[in-house]
Amino acid sequence: PAGAEEEDGDEELLEAGGPRTWTPQEKLLHEARLKAKAKRRLRRTSSRDSTRESLSEGGEPGPEPGSPKGRAHDRRSRMGKGRGLPKKGGAGGKGVWGAPGVVYGYQEPDARDPNYDEAAQGDTVYATVVPELEEGELEKNVQPMVMEYFEHGDTSEVMELLRGLNLGSRRHAVPSLAVALALEGKASHRELTSRLLSDLVGHVVTPEDIAWAFDKMLRDLPDLILDTPEAPQV
Repeated sequence: PAGAEEEDGDEELLEAGGPRTWTPQEKLLHEARLKAKAKRRLRRTSSRDSTRESLSEGGEPGPEPGSPKGRAHDRRSRMGKGRGLPKKGGAGGKGVWGAPGVVYGYQEPDARDPNYDEAAQGDTVYATVVPELEEGELEKNVQPMVMEYFEHGDTSEVMELLRGLNLGSRRHAVPSLAVALALEGKASHRELTSRLLSDLVGHVVTPEDIAWAFDKMLRDLPDLILDTPEAPQV
């Protein structure tokens, strides 16, 4: 560099005049020049060493970001679109609805969908589902109703309570249980049971349920006689 050559020339000019006594200012200036020259040489040496190390470790320098060589091995899409692979089971593509004969089911609206419109869905109706009573649960729920009915004699109350139960296919067990309890009770209980069954027909039980209950009682008559000896006459 030009700066280094000028400094070498200055040093030679100073030495060409032969030995002489330097003033303190000249001595300080000369030492400062020597230090600056040594620093520049050190910087040039370190920059050359770092360049050699980078080439030896990284091998050949990679292509520049905008060079065609780098784009040749880039697997990313260059068009901003897909790779054109078949969609919808091989029946996809632009302007295609899908494979013939494929029927897509109804999708329930999602309340978390940004396009969900609560007003367009209409009013939501919530209903309480009561499970059907099992055989043991039916007797446990109906027997207290009948026993209390023998005390107050209000058929409408019993009817309302029975409607709150899901009797399902066990409706016929209601008249059968009521008659069995009446046979174990007093004559007034039998009269109340007759009135209760008459009011329940068409509202809680059907005539077929009443007929089924009495047929079952006739089949179970031998067992009923053990608890109620006068059952055949009643």
